[in-house]
Amino acid sequence: MSKIIDIRSDTVTQPTPEMRRVMAEAPVGDDVYGDDPTVNRLEALAAEKAGKEAAMFVPSGTMGNQLAIMTHTKRGDDVICGRNSHIFVHEVGAASILSGVILNPVDSKDDVIYPGLLEKAIREDDIHCPPTTLLCIENALATGMVVPLDVMEKVYNTAKGHSLNVHMDGARLFNAAAALGVPAAEITKYTDTVMFCLSKGLCAPVGSILAGSREFITRARKNRKILGGGMRQCGILAAAGILALTEMPAHLAVDHENAAWLRQRLAKIPGVHVKEDGIQINMVFFTLDHPMEVIESLPEKFLERGVKINGISAGEMRFVTNHDVTREDLAYVADCLEEFLK
Repeated sequence: MSKIIDIRSDTVTQPTPEMRRVMAEAPVGDDVYGDDPTVNRLEALAAEKAGKEAAMFVPSGTMGNQLAIMTHTKRGDDVICGRNSHIFVHEVGAASILSGVILNPVDSKDDVIYPGLLEKAIREDDIHCPPTTLLCIENALATGMVVPLDVMEKVYNTAKGHSLNVHMDGARLFNAAAALGVPAAEITKYTDTVMFCLSKGLCAPVGSILAGSREFITRARKNRKILGGGMRQCGILAAAGILALTEMPAHLAVDHENAAWLRQRLAKIPGVHVKEDGIQINMVFFTLDHPMEVIESLPEKFLERGVKINGISAGEMRFVTNHDVTREDLAYVADCLEEFLK
């Protein structure tokens, strides 16, 4: 096949032709001065979609999460998060480096922080303990699971009962909304702040959003400047973000359907064990009953056939459907895997 099929992640999507057009034509200003009209449009739209007073455009999801922590906390605070959360595992210890906080990871069998787990994790009001001030949650989870609204509501109410702020890493917020069949704001109303990505599944080439109260975003904007996040004429990027929010969420259901189809197809291959329970978005996880040398050879073999995949991680393989991958492409991927494993 001449086309490269990339199922490593949903961050690999290319900007749509319409995105490229609006990026080329976007009116711009200096965002640090607050006079880039396209950035201002994006931030107003993002705040509306998230059901918050204000929003801020940032280069990456990691920056958005770290700005939330910086703005919510003071040095030495205790921050509760999931043991397998992106903030704890994949952000290079940034919370300790940038904000001087202690990450307090919670173990959960399905990576969801439930009210009882939260209660146990909150530090005592004791001279020996740092104050717990912030809870960081995720929805959707990197496991492909979506947290139900009733759980979101209960954990939020528990957190507020202990005077904690709640930040949500909603990198795939719109996947969660599509899976639950609700507007994104129905999820984010159980948070004080939320970060969501424009470049995960929504096809924008760059960027994420941090949303919250107007007062919070004003303070976070100064922290963004501290981190070097003033991007000047970034309306060129924001233009793609506007289309990401207005046009692309409707396409996510197709990614979910394609992932469900691929799970069923791979499950028919001998020696392939597909994880089914709890996967509600665009991810396919599976294990293989094959020698490690065979498993480790798969990325190279797939690449020779025009397919990009990640290697095995923690004993599992992961394929991620996205806007640039069709059902026909996925059938080809499944046929290749079946051939390689014979």
